[in-house]
Amino acid sequence: MNTLLDRAREPETAGPLPKPTPRLRPSRSRGPRMALYALLIAGALEALLPVLWVLSGSLQSAKQLYKGTDPIPRPFQWSNFATAWNEGGFSQYLPNSLLYTTAAVLGILIIASLAGYALARIEFPGRGAVVATILVIMIIPMPASFIAQYKLLITLGLANTRIGYILVLITGGLPISILIMRGFFASQPRELEEAAAIDGASLLGTFWRIILPLAKPGLAAVAVIQAMGVWNEYLMGLVLFNDSSLMPVQRGLTNFVSADSPQQQILLAASLIAVLPIVIFYAVAQRHIISGLSAGALK
Repeated sequence: MNTLLDRAREPETAGPLPKPTPRLRPSRSRGPRMALYALLIAGALEALLPVLWVLSGSLQSAKQLYKGTDPIPRPFQWSNFATAWNEGGFSQYLPNSLLYTTAAVLGILIIASLAGYALARIEFPGRGAVVATILVIMIIPMPASFIAQYKLLITLGLANTRIGYILVLITGGLPISILIMRGFFASQPRELEEAAAIDGASLLGTFWRIILPLAKPGLAAVAVIQAMGVWNEYLMGLVLFNDSSLMPVQRGLTNFVSADSPQQQILLAASLIAVLPIVIFYAVAQRHIISGLSAGALK
């Protein structure tokens, strides 16, 4: 009897669990992936080969460079860089470009952030017309406005001056910068500003203390884009300046462009000297371009 009761109390043991059926992984062909990698590698090499050619040519002698049969310098002509530095006047032109780039980028950041915030948050008549005007200005190429800008600078007494050149650089970089900052500010939640207004903060105080710190990715993206554009600008400096001592760094490259005595190896070395500062700056800050632009577009 006890044995029967014990058997009744024992839980019924289930049979062996069925083995799970293995999931079949979809077979992915490695062909398309390898083709994509090959395409990306080919694109990277296409972009890298001109840089390697400039580096190789800058370290060659004139005879070896014109011969063009051996891409490896034999021997390395490091003196080309010393010659380019001394004869190109880079000790004078580099500080000029550093000054112009720093001042112009700071001015663009200040004006673009204020204008972008106003266009994103302040309701006023004609706001859409202002945005449309900025888009139209972006369509007009910069050389088309050189004569008008030059006449305006002459009227203001700012022709052949550093301040006039910096103002032209700032106005040239504002349209795209304002639109970038407007998109970034428009993506921010309005609840932050409403909470600040309840606490008694003014509109300018809210912008300075709350919104602007959140806009660091957008500001960094604008700074990187505009720094590259200002550093590489040369045409307006050629039109505006009569004094060569005020010219930007690209002026030093023209010292080696001559049909009578071509110095291609020195020109290549001078080109590397001219682009090295902005390349270093871009390598350090390039990640902010993607993060800043995507932050304003996806939030």
